[in-house]
Amino acid sequence: MVTQKAQLIIETFNLMGYDAVAIGDDDFSLGKEFLLEISKKTHFPFLSSNVLDEGSGKLLFQPYVIKEINGLRIGIFALLSPDVFLGPTDLRKNGLTFQSPIDVAHSMVKELQPKTDLIILLSHLGYQKDMELAQAVQGIHFIVGGHTGINLAHPPLIKNTLILQTAPKGMYAGRLDLIFNNNESAFYNSMTRRGLENNLKSLNQRLNSPDAPEAEKGRWQKAKEDAERSLKQFHGKNEFTNSILPLTEQMKDDPYVAKMIEAYRTKFQEPLKPVSQK
Repeated sequence: MVTQKAQLIIETFNLMGYDAVAIGDDDFSLGKEFLLEISKKTHFPFLSSNVLDEGSGKLLFQPYVIKEINGLRIGIFALLSPDVFLGPTDLRKNGLTFQSPIDVAHSMVKELQPKTDLIILLSHLGYQKDMELAQAVQGIHFIVGGHTGINLAHPPLIKNTLILQTAPKGMYAGRLDLIFNNNESAFYNSMTRRGLENNLKSLNQRLNSPDAPEAEKGRWQKAKEDAERSLKQFHGKNEFTNSILPLTEQMKDDPYVAKMIEAYRTKFQEPLKPVSQK
């Protein structure tokens, strides 16, 4: 049942048109060999930049991929932390060794910077480790994080690295929109600019009101000037908008995918819940 569920997941990912998938701890639930075998059936690469085969000492999967979209070269690599496993006795780690995520991140940035315009890390380190890595490693533009499973509606920006994450189990979808106004690699949150614009509009209305108290006008004028200075800093810079969308039952499933899922559920029916004896 579990192996066929894994096959079903791969088939749906193929249909969805994934560009790359980072390996996490749960992907090793059926063992290293099974994961290697099922990776041959994907239309996209499995990525893992710091997980080695214990026997050969070689990387288990390719370390990165470069995608060119409308002339923009995007480098994508992936990291998995051994700390997300359940200790040294966790059977999912059998046959694996791990390189330091921070050391590998440094080497990946050095490798990818001459070849790309943007660098994305698909991280399975956990949110706290994502924050630490963004502080320690310069040159990663976006960290798309996993494992912790939290919604970052207002993603933190640390030293020009934006950290993104959504809740797990298909409850939400995250969407990042980028607007390029120059060739620099830094971005600001467009919601910050909109908030300042709304504040400025409100301040202008207060200052122009015939009922505005003279005692407050000086404070409002200073706040207006501060908002105008802040808005000038955004002029001509690149911006992003982050959206997290709940995937509700009202959203229609793809009919082909829904048919595959129904066939799986028919073959492997859920066990009946025990009836209460009360």
